[in-house]
Parts: sequence; structure tokens; C-alpha cells
Amino acid sequence: MTGLLRSWAAGDDGALSRLTEQLLPELRRIARRYRRGERDARGLETTALVNEVYLRLFELRGIDWQSRGQFFALISTLVRHILVDAARRHAAAKRGGGVQILNLDAVNEPLTEPDRLILALDEALEALAQAAPRQAQVVELRYFGGLNEEETAEVLQASARTVRRDWQFARAWLMRELTHGRQ
Repeated sequence: MTGLLRSWAAGDDGALSRLTEQLLPELRRIARRYRRGERDARGLETTALVNEVYLRLFELRGIDWQSRGQFFALISTLVRHILVDAARRHAAAKRGGGVQILNLDAVNEPLTEPDRLILALDEALEALAQAAPRQAQVVELRYFGGLNEEETAEVLQASARTVRRDWQFARAWLMRELTHGRQ
């Protein structure tokens, strides 16, 4: 995949075709993993999320692709931004109540109010990134990228144990932030 990414960045259209064949199933898998946790149909459908990620990814030019992990980190960031943008648009269209607390212990449990939860998580994640960048990246990869512990460890070139500790720390930190923000 890294070779194809580099060839595509260098202008090889054939590499783009081969890369697309590999990317679409991966993008669908990531989107399905995220959508599996959503109960509310107002959010982006899997196909719409995949299409938006795909369009934003291929609008990017001049990336010096170093690894497959770099690709998945970028995909996780794109998914996060797309979901946050969609939540902001939806929230701007309606008025209402307080923020619910997001249970980070169960990434795949249904979200009851995804718009507010995504926006609250995004804000808390921005604060976490200032205090603990690697731990914030673990959350982004696991929650928005849909990666499991082992996949996250591969992307970050860390041990699964380090990722597990980072995930535990980040969950506790974010829960404290989300709870404090609600008061």
C-alpha cells in the first residue's frame, strides 16, 4: 500500500487505480465499524461516510507517504473531521439541551445523541491532544478509525501494552473532561 501511495503521489494514475481497489474495502470496513455503534439514522450513512473520506483523501496532494500507518492515521483524522462537521451542521439546525456523557469503554455501543456526543468528544480530544498527544491519537485511531488494539499498535509503532495503557489513560481523562464540562 505504501508503494502505491508513493507512486500515486508521484503522478502514476495506474497506481491510483490499484490503490482504489485496496482502499475502498478498507474505508468501508472503517465506516461500518463506526456506524455499527450508531443507533441514530440521522448521521452519515456508511456509503456517504466512505465517499466523503475518499473525496477528501484524494483532494490531498503532496503527501510524502512513509507507511501504511500514516495512511490509517490520516483516515482516522478525516473520519473524525467529517463526523464533527456533520454534527455541527445538524446541531446548528436545531436547538436544545445538555451534553450526554460518552462511554468510551464500549466503542461499539449505540450512541443516543451522536451530534452532541461527537462535538463534546471532539472538544475534549483537542484538549487531550495538548496534554497527551499520543494518547489522543490512540483515541482517534480506535474511536474514529475503528482500529482495534493491535492495529493501533501497528500504526503507532508501539506495543499493544502501551496502546492499552494509553487507551485507559485517555478514557479516564476524557471522562473527567466530559463530566466536568457538563457541570
